[in-house]
Amino acid sequence: MRPPYPLEIPPLLPLFLNKRRAKMTFPLQKTEELGLDRPTFIWTINLSYRGDRGAGPEPGDLTSAYGTIPGRWLPMAAAARGAGLAEERDGRWYLTEKGRGLAAAMHEAARAHYASLTPIPKEELADLARLLDRAFFAVAKTIEPGKRRHTPFAFGYRVDDPPAGSFAQLDAAVYGLWQVRDDCHMAAWGASGLGGPDVEVLTRTWREEAADDAALADLLTHQRPEDVSAAVARLRKDGLVEPDALKATAKGAMARQKIEDETDRLFFTPWPDDVGARGAWIAEKLIQANTALG
Repeated sequence: MRPPYPLEIPPLLPLFLNKRRAKMTFPLQKTEELGLDRPTFIWTINLSYRGDRGAGPEPGDLTSAYGTIPGRWLPMAAAARGAGLAEERDGRWYLTEKGRGLAAAMHEAARAHYASLTPIPKEELADLARLLDRAFFAVAKTIEPGKRRHTPFAFGYRVDDPPAGSFAQLDAAVYGLWQVRDDCHMAAWGASGLGGPDVEVLTRTWREEAADDAALADLLTHQRPEDVSAAVARLRKDGLVEPDALKATAKGAMARQKIEDETDRLFFTPWPDDVGARGAWIAEKLIQANTALG
């Protein structure tokens, strides 16, 4: 696919993912049954997407590539281990048989839930699902980006091939595209020479989302306030943030836009031309689906 890219699509993907399971009762039932809190349940289900390779504390896996607080995942891991759902071996975490059973039950419950959803007419839903699934497979199998931390999670998430044209296929495609987008973004900012935490601080200043360091720290809950202030200081020293305001300089805006442009290039270039040609329609239907999902 060639530019111009359908840039309205990426922001709609996480919105869809935040809405499509909102009315599922299975997670609530299981957290009560197992005595878990919701973060531990989610951590356990996410661990299932790692498959046989398990998960480790490296950035982009159990540790956020944008965070500075060490071991934020440890309480969830400890709770999952206490419930018999996960175990640690040689520094990596894996699901136990009980944990794999929970993940399989969650997968089946999600498929049943999806079968009840028709946020847009079935024919349009089927078309949207097939188009985005084709986009996912196209971008998931290209050479770039060379390093992929999250794309494998998308295949673990699918477990099997969902029925063609179903809501389950749409869900798998959107989840997959979002994981690939993460890898594209990490490759783009990695090439810029900036680290993940600094990139996120630059992004927030680029968007002018906070008036001061304290407000910025409130937005970046996976960074310590002192780390946020240190990142701002580094970015100011490099001429990327204004000296007297939390606002990107012209140089900073150009650097951040370059990261965004490279992310879009990596993400959209592999899309089949006929899928890209329907970008406006895809965005329109995603908006309608997100609105209907509540």
